[in-house]
Amino acid sequence: QVQLQESGPGLVKPSQTLSLTCTVTGDSIMTAYHYWSWIRQPPGKGREWVGAIGYEGSDYYSPALKNRTSISRDVDKNQFSLQLRSVTPEDTGVYYCARGGIGSWFTGEYGYWGQGTQVTVSS
Repeated sequence: QVQLQESGPGLVKPSQTLSLTCTVTGDSIMTAYHYWSWIRQPPGKGREWVGAIGYEGSDYYSPALKNRTSISRDVDKNQFSLQLRSVTPEDTGVYYCARGGIGSWFTGEYGYWGQGTQVTVSS
């Protein structure tokens, strides 16, 4: 059974860096053709894809966020992580990690999701 679990601080101050980690069980993040995404949902708005890392280590970013975003992985721990720099209150929302295929960020189709974690940007 594939499970994803987000972890990280729930409160971040403006201008600081938001850091989240997704721990995967039941699958390897190096399994061929699996792509691991971060998706967020601001309050009262729809879900927004943030970025992804592929099974071979390639990374992909939303054009709107790519200048502030980095996604990395730790294959030994079977985890992948998000760093979003210079955050503002507009970065507040529920952050999800998910497993999909190449281009899931266009179709919105993901096979597995984490439960999501609330991140609030506030001083």
